[in-house]
Amino acid sequence: MSPTNKLKVIVISDGTGETATAITRAAMTQFADKDIFFTRYKNVRTKEQIDAIFQEAAIHHDVIVYTMVSLEMRQHIAELTRREHVRAVDLMGPLLTAFSNFFEAEPSHVPGLLHAVNDEYFKRVAAIEFTLNHDDGRNLESLEAADAVLVGISRASKTPLSMYLSLEGVKVVNVPIVKGLPLPEKLFQIDQRKIFCLTIDAETLHQIRKNRLTRLGVDEGGEYADLNKVIDEVEWANSLFAQNKRWPVFNVTGKALEETAAEILKLMTMRKVNRFKQSKRFGEEEKGEE
Repeated sequence: MSPTNKLKVIVISDGTGETATAITRAAMTQFADKDIFFTRYKNVRTKEQIDAIFQEAAIHHDVIVYTMVSLEMRQHIAELTRREHVRAVDLMGPLLTAFSNFFEAEPSHVPGLLHAVNDEYFKRVAAIEFTLNHDDGRNLESLEAADAVLVGISRASKTPLSMYLSLEGVKVVNVPIVKGLPLPEKLFQIDQRKIFCLTIDAETLHQIRKNRLTRLGVDEGGEYADLNKVIDEVEWANSLFAQNKRWPVFNVTGKALEETAAEILKLMTMRKVNRFKQSKRFGEEEKGEE
């Protein structure tokens, strides 16, 4: 293949560069007879970085494709393009200008937002998938991978609360407990700060269980919806939670899912901050001893 058939495309981005690379590759499919090489520079945030890239491009007569949200950086690239006689294609600038005119507003000019959005999206998807696979005590062998473990008796809002938390990117396992049956051993082998207990008023739970049986067309008889049995079950669960003092208890009676979820998320955040402070303080103490 002759040298004229070879082409090097330099992709510059203040983010991951995936958008520019994907668009450029799509365009290059129309030139199947060309030998194309790609070099991608991501997270480019300074003029000095851009200057160094342009020096290389000018020497080898490369083509530059760039996606930069910073107006200052785009203007700098445009100036270098004229001065160094380098061919460059701005994929982001015209689009930002068009939308700016349409919305009559200036863009935020903050780099990396698309990647941040994608990370958040995939985090939520992974959390939802994990939570679904660990609903109602399933797959407890991977319990340590959870961010939060909800423990409670039947109809104490474990599943709906788990799903709500997973939408916030939290990987949740919910573990049902039944009087007369031992708790899973795995529950005591993980970080106890991940465990959150759910309780509910006995009369409210009694009504919830009665309504559920009615919807299922099942006779209301039996221990499941018997008020005395429900009271006994709730008292047993509360006593069990009290024995494990590191397990915080959340009463879901009359509360919206959002309210209980907010309380759990707040506690998780506080614990995370405290762990960070403790680890930092420990590190400083070790450093001081050297």
